[in-house]
Order: sequence, then C-alpha cells, then structure tokens
Amino acid sequence: MTLARMGLECDCASSIADARQHLLTQRYGLCLTDMRLPDGSGLELVKLIGERYPELPVAVITAHGSMENAVAALKAGAFDYLSKPVSLMQLRTLVKSALALPEGKGGSKERMPELLGNSPPMVEVRALIAKVAKSEAPVYISGESGSGKELAARLIHRESVRRDKPFVAVNCGAIPENLMESEFFGYRKGAFTGAETEREGFFQAADGGTLFLDEVADLPLSMQVKLLRAIQEKRVRRIGATSEEPVNVRIICATHKDLKRQVEAGRFRQDLLFRINVIEIPMPPLRECREDIPLLAESILSRLAQANHQPKPSLTPAALDALQRYAFPGNVRELENILERALALHEGPAIDVADLQLQSPAFGLAAEPVDNASPTEAAASGGIDFRNQTLQDYLDAQERRAILDVLERTRYNRTAAARILGVTFRSLRYRMERLGINDELK
Repeated sequence: MTLARMGLECDCASSIADARQHLLTQRYGLCLTDMRLPDGSGLELVKLIGERYPELPVAVITAHGSMENAVAALKAGAFDYLSKPVSLMQLRTLVKSALALPEGKGGSKERMPELLGNSPPMVEVRALIAKVAKSEAPVYISGESGSGKELAARLIHRESVRRDKPFVAVNCGAIPENLMESEFFGYRKGAFTGAETEREGFFQAADGGTLFLDEVADLPLSMQVKLLRAIQEKRVRRIGATSEEPVNVRIICATHKDLKRQVEAGRFRQDLLFRINVIEIPMPPLRECREDIPLLAESILSRLAQANHQPKPSLTPAALDALQRYAFPGNVRELENILERALALHEGPAIDVADLQLQSPAFGLAAEPVDNASPTEAAASGGIDFRNQTLQDYLDAQERRAILDVLERTRYNRTAAARILGVTFRSLRYRMERLGINDELK
C-alpha cells in the first residue's frame, strides 16, 4: 500500500521459486525481500540477483536486533536493509534512494580521474570502489597515512546515489572528548551553559549523504557506544532533546591503525568493528605502486604549478629514478610535499635529485629499495626487528622523535620547524595531530 501511494507498481512473490519466475519474465527497479522465506533464506535471493541481475538493487528486511543478518546481507551484495518493525518513513527513503541508482556497470570508471595509477593494486581499488558505490553498506577504508583514504571515500560518495547530497568528513582524532557528543549529534538551545542557539551535529549535516569518519580508531570507548547505536538504529538524540530524530546517512570509516589489534588491546569495540567493517577497501602504499609514481608526479606538478602561476618544470631522469626508489613512508601525501618543496627551491626548467632532498637527516630515510630480509635476519645483521612492532609503528616512532627534536631546537616555533623538516606548515600540523604530539605539548 505504501509503495502504491508512491506511484509504484509492485509484484509480490511468496517464495524464492516464485521470485525466480518473476525475474525471468519482468524487469524490476528494486527487490525487497524478507530474510526468512518458505523455501530458503533471503540471502539466496540476494546472491542470485547479484550474479544474474547485477543492475537490480536488493534490500532485505531483518528481524529486530539481528544485526548479524543485516551485515551478512550487505556482504552478500544487498543495497540496504530494514529492521522489523518496518518504519514506513525509512521504507520510503530506501525506495527513493534505490530507484535513483545509476543502471548498469559502465561509466563510473571514466569519472574517477583523481585516483590515478595503472598498477594492479590501484586498478583493483578502482574496480572495488565502482562496485561499493552502488551499495549502501558501511565501508571501512584501511591503509597507511597519506595513501588516499579520504580520496577513496569521496569517490565512493561521488559515484553513489547520494552524490548530490552532503559529504561530511570528520577527523575523529581532532575533536576534544568533552565536545564529541555535541559535535556528532548536535544540541538544543539551553541544553548546557553556552548553548545559546540550536545546533545540528555531523549526522544531521550529512543527512541524505555520506558521513566519513577519518581516524575512527581515535574515538574514546564511551563515544564508540553512542556511535554504534546511531548506526544501528539510524536515529540520533541531540543533547537536551527528549526524543530521537531519524537520520539517513551512509557511514564510511578509515584509519591507519590495525582495528583488529585495537580490539585485542581493548581500545576498540568489537561490535562496532563488526558493524563498520562490512566492506573493506585496503588502500595500497605507494611503495607497492612504484610504476604509478611518474604519472602521479606529473599530475601533482601540473596542479602545483598552476596554483602558483608558474610554468610546470620537468623531472630529470635521475630525479624520477630517485623517486621510484624512495620508500615513501608518507605515501602520496609525502610525494606531494616533496614536489611542492622542490617546485619552490629548484632553478631552471627541470627538477633534479638535489631539489628533491629525499635523504632528509631529520627523518633518517634513505632512498633505497625495501629490504625483504626476515625479522631474524634483520636483527642478526644489525637491522630492525619487526616481530614486536609493525613497520608503520616503527616509522611513526621515528617521525615522532624527529618532529619533537626539531620543535625543541626551534623552541616550539612550528613555522620554523616545518621549514627545517622540509614540509608545509599544514603537513606538520597534520602529522602532529596524527602522532598525538599536540596532546604532549599541552
């Protein structure tokens, strides 16, 4: 009755076999299925449609509180889910979103010029983004700092049905803990001292669109509980409000930390990880996509030169070779910083190896290929034993020591420190936030 009032024609199937027959004779814009059917599970229908009718979005109806079924359906390829008892408002929102999906699989790749690279890992990431964009499933983007996690999130949003709605990016590690609830959920006027007007939170600002939670591992446990409820119930309560309000957002999370290790250490809730990690997109580090460096460097130099109103210099063969041999612990963001510095310091029509300043004493990084020796061999040869830490943990520790050393030398003048370290002030500020150095200096 609800769908009929929306001007939609519907066919009803009483079983999976009945649904199969309908699919053979008709073309549909949406399939809405229960999980429990007389002759099987709704997941069977989700998988069938995914294999034979990939352009048809499927939504499932799950029992109240059965998040395991909802997550299983999303992983199987469902567009979205509804919990019983079904809210008619949520049903109408879901149907409107589903019917606005772009048909077919073609076209999206050509609209993704920002995520450059033809290496196998990058081609695989772009293909996964094209598939994920057609779903409403929560996405977890993993990868090292500077590897393009936010760019991937923005591409997912741009290729989705929510493309015309807001994309709200939140750095979870940059929000003071005592302000988190009001920042995420908003507050009513007079809810606390200083609340002179009503304010919406990130969830309300992203309503209808996408909420990107960067560095989600930095959320305190108390906020993780509230975030989990908001994701599951699709409703939030402003501070000072007596009732909840519905929100329609797609959640995309990212962090450079290993969330499974965070769960084992008791710093991240397992149920929240289970909820946000429906589909994982691992962003490859730049050292695994070395063949993409020339293309990336040309694109970055063109953009920087245009922004600075100067002619674009070329890279000498030696400079390009040095870039391709460099380990890039900061990934694409570090490549951009290196080229920005080189653009400012170089003389003549080309950038040479000396202009890149790759072997910075401050960071102790050499432009050498990654050593594949085992931990035991590395320790025996006087190298680094990674058995008790990851490469990222080691690099973070080295970067932290380098930044603190330069800050002390400059008497905590961040502008001077950024100049010595060879990075932009904005990059230094980001690195300090990521490494928690700001908290140490308070």
